[in-house]
Amino acid sequence: MPDNVYKVIEIVGSSATSIEDAVERAIARASATIHDIRWFEIVSTRGHVEDGKVGHYQVTLRIGFTLTE
Repeated sequence: MPDNVYKVIEIVGSSATSIEDAVERAIARASATIHDIRWFEIVSTRGHVEDGKVGHYQVTLRIGFTLTE
């Protein structure tokens, strides 16, 4: 197994549908500009309430990606 060096950044995904959708959207968007994403970690979950109902979900993620030469 080669020795790798990783960078970790924090991003926030949002969705009106679900927590899982917020994660999927965040990873998909990050993948458009960040290559070699290897893992993610959910740091926090929160939401916005509108008229007594969940308006949308927000999920803070740490994502790790391989630094290349």
